[in-house]
Amino acid sequence: MQDHKERALIHQMAGDPEVRDLARRLFIKSCDYRYSYHFTWLGRPIIQYPQDLVALQEVIWSVQPDLIVETGIAHGGSTIFYASMLELLGQDGHVVGIDIEIRPHNRAALDQHPLRRRLTLIEGSSVDESIANQVREIATSRQRTMVILDSFHTHDHVLRELELYSPLVSKGSYVVVLDTVIEDMPAGYFRDRPWDRGNSPRTAVEAFLRSNDRFTVDTEIDEKLLISVAPGGYLRCVKD
Repeated sequence: MQDHKERALIHQMAGDPEVRDLARRLFIKSCDYRYSYHFTWLGRPIIQYPQDLVALQEVIWSVQPDLIVETGIAHGGSTIFYASMLELLGQDGHVVGIDIEIRPHNRAALDQHPLRRRLTLIEGSSVDESIANQVREIATSRQRTMVILDSFHTHDHVLRELELYSPLVSKGSYVVVLDTVIEDMPAGYFRDRPWDRGNSPRTAVEAFLRSNDRFTVDTEIDEKLLISVAPGGYLRCVKD
């Protein structure tokens, strides 16, 4: 936790237009080099920015969840990251990872991982009601759930994920919506994808917050990160 002086300095930094412009230009330029693909976590490709991993670590330590629900597994690096954080908490914490397709080589690598006992892997669409029901059933035996959304980045898909999984999150915990940064990228940047500015996780978050008063954007995380795939995407639950 930062003291008052540190928080004031972070706020001043976040309000510096030169710093924010530099951070934005660095982020966009780094995407040209697939920067987020350059890292692994405990042997698995993680496809995340290190700044967000630090922020997620802080959130997990603060919340002390015993269940983390992740939509979008890919190679499994982030799944293992969450499992490793729960391992450090020292309790029986568990990760439920959902993906429309868990490729055989990725599943095999996860099956052989030392943290496999902390994982439940579900193949299917995260917005399928039957998949959501499986997750709800698992969550009923858990005290505190945290949700991270990182699957299909269109407005409609992310908004439906928020509607399905945010009720699992209790006061003080978080839903983290990744790739809200799509809204800050140049229009047309994702030529081979269905998402773009105006049709992104950020627009889904904005629509969700207009109709749900249980969550608010944790602006302190935004202010100190500067470089993040999830600006405006760290949503703290403030009501039961």
